[in-house]
Amino acid sequence: MTVSAQSPQPSGSSRFPGPPTSSRASESVPPQGRSPEATSRRTRPTPEPSAGVAPPPSTTPAPTDPGRVETHPDRPHLTELRLSAFATHRGAGFPLGSLTLFTGPSGCGKTSALRAYEALARLGGGSEVGEVFPDPVACVPERARPDAQRRRGFRIGCTADGPEGPVRLDVAVQAEPELRIVGERLTSGGLVLLETALRDPSRRFVQAAWHTAGSSPVTRAPLPDDRLGTALLPLRVAGKTDGQRQVLAAAEQMVVALRSVFACDPVPERMRDAVPIGDGRLLRDCGNLADVLWRTRSECGRRHGQLVTAVRTGCAGPVVDVLAEPLADGMLRAVLDRGDGLRTTFERLGDGELRYTALALVLLTGPGVLEVDPPGEVPAAMQTLTVLADGLDRGVDVRQRAELLRLAARMCERGHIRLVGAVSDASWATQIDGVTVVDLDP
Repeated sequence: MTVSAQSPQPSGSSRFPGPPTSSRASESVPPQGRSPEATSRRTRPTPEPSAGVAPPPSTTPAPTDPGRVETHPDRPHLTELRLSAFATHRGAGFPLGSLTLFTGPSGCGKTSALRAYEALARLGGGSEVGEVFPDPVACVPERARPDAQRRRGFRIGCTADGPEGPVRLDVAVQAEPELRIVGERLTSGGLVLLETALRDPSRRFVQAAWHTAGSSPVTRAPLPDDRLGTALLPLRVAGKTDGQRQVLAAAEQMVVALRSVFACDPVPERMRDAVPIGDGRLLRDCGNLADVLWRTRSECGRRHGQLVTAVRTGCAGPVVDVLAEPLADGMLRAVLDRGDGLRTTFERLGDGELRYTALALVLLTGPGVLEVDPPGEVPAAMQTLTVLADGLDRGVDVRQRAELLRLAARMCERGHIRLVGAVSDASWATQIDGVTVVDLDP
C-alpha cells in the first residue's frame, strides 16, 4: 500500500502550535477545549490540539489494504503516527503497517518522523522529557513564533491497537521558555480517559483528570510536567471501578506498544573495530556486532543459521559462517568464514556489506539481544518489537536492499517484529507484499 502524504506549507505568522484559524494555518494559543480539525498530509484530516491539551479523538479510521479485514490483535502495536506540529511536519498523520517505509527526497521529514516515533517510545518507557529532547527547539516548526508568554512548542501523537481496540495518545510539549509537557490526552472509542493541562506556569506540574465512572465521574490530581502521564497511570490509578480499569487497560496497551522499540543506524567504521566481551546486547550503531555474534552463535543455532544464509546472499564471495574470534589481548573481532581455511575480517568488508549484515542481524534477533527495555511484566508472546531504521537503503546495493526487505517481510509476517524505515526511493519496494509506503514527496 502506498500513501501519498503532502503537507501544507506553514505560514510566516505561526506561533506556538494550535489549531488553524484560516487556510494559512495561522497559530495562536486558543482557550481550553476541543479544537477544529487541520488539513492532513494524507487524504483525511488530522486534528491539531490547543496549546494546553492534546486533541480530541478522530472518528475516521486509518486506511487499510483493500479487502483486508482488520481485527484487534493480541499484541499491542502502533497503527498511526501523528505529527500535528513537529519540525518540518504540520497537521500530518501517517499510517503504520507491520512494515512501513517513509520515502521522499532529502529534507522532506523522513528522519523527523522516525525521531518523533522514538521520542514517543522513550516517553512511554518513563524517560524524562529532557532526556528525550536534548535539543527541543529543533523540534519546533521553523516558522513558529512565540506567543505573548514567549511560548513555543510542538505536538506529536499516535494510535495503538490491541485487545482494547484503537487507543489514541496526543502530547503537547513546550520547548521555550522552558521544556515541559503542557498537555496530554488519552482516548478510546471517543471517550477521554486521561487529560492534562498546564494551569499554573510557575509550578512544575500539570493538572490531570482521569476517567473514574464511580461516585465521581473523574479523579483530579497533579502530575509532574517532565514525564508522560500515561506511563504514570499504573502507579496512580487504583483500578477499583470499571472506569478506572478501562483507563489502566488503555494506558497499559499504549505503553506496551511504545516501549519495545529499537532504533538503529549501523556505522560501518565502528563495526570494523575489535571490541571487548560485553553483555552481548546490540547497540544502536552496531559497533559491538562482534560481541553479539560471540553470544548468539552459541545461544541460538537456528537463528544463527538464518543469519548465515542472509549474509551469504548479500555479501560477495562464499560464506560458510559468520562468527567472532577472540584475539590474544582478549578482544573480539568479527569474521566471515569462507570455507576453505580463509577467514575475512570485517575490516575488509565494504560499507554496504557491513550495514546489510548488521540490519539482517537486527531483524533476526529479539529484545533480549538488542539494547531495548521491553516491559518485563508482559509475556513475550504478547510483545512486538519495532525496529526503526533510518537510511535503510543507505550504502547498500540493489540486491542487498531487496534481500533486506524480503527478510523484513518474512519476519514481520510472523507478528513478533515490525519495521519502520526511511529510504530515499521506494519504487522498488512496492513489488513486495505487505509493505506500507508513505510518500513524503512535497
